[in-house]
Amino acid sequence: MVKVKICGLSTLEAVDTAIDAGADFIGLVFFAKSPRNVSLPKARELAGRARGRVKIVALIVDADNAAITSIGDMVRPDYFQAHGSETPERVMEIRNLANKPVIKAIKVADAADVSQAAGYEGKAALILYDAKAPETLLNALPGGNGIAFDWGLLANSTDFMLSGGLNPENIANAIRTTGAPIVDVSSGVESAPGIKDLTLIRKFIERAKSAS
Repeated sequence: MVKVKICGLSTLEAVDTAIDAGADFIGLVFFAKSPRNVSLPKARELAGRARGRVKIVALIVDADNAAITSIGDMVRPDYFQAHGSETPERVMEIRNLANKPVIKAIKVADAADVSQAAGYEGKAALILYDAKAPETLLNALPGGNGIAFDWGLLANSTDFMLSGGLNPENIANAIRTTGAPIVDVSSGVESAPGIKDLTLIRKFIERAKSAS
């Protein structure tokens, strides 16, 4: 069965809803420019609620060693998700520093972007394919922009996480098209940037699980 990650959670209610609905991962965002950014004390509270029930993912964007250490000590995530321009070498450094597996996000616009994943083999525990924001998109974020990419580019990919523009209406088709074993959603289950819609969370998870 397809596994589901609900990312960008910032309230206990949203965490509980995601877990009760059958999520396998929750994501906490540590990126100041994101509307989903959470403080370390809040993240510790949210992670405490989720620990032992689902896997906890700490999303970082080109974070320095001090930030990674603080997140590791206070939040104790199961994974770090490197969602910036981290090189394969930097992913190894994060893995060794935090002593945690690292999910590496690859932003996709064309086949050349997908091919970058090969450089992270043996370094990242998992590749997450997300949509590359177009240069014309104002105030674009590293992720969570609510845009999709051509899923056909992943036709030959295995063992990856799919993200980018997913929502309850398209998730079944996305899974059928890509064969993604894990799917990741953030803005697609929100009523406004950073505000999770509990009904949409439940609907997304139900449809993702039933599509597999």
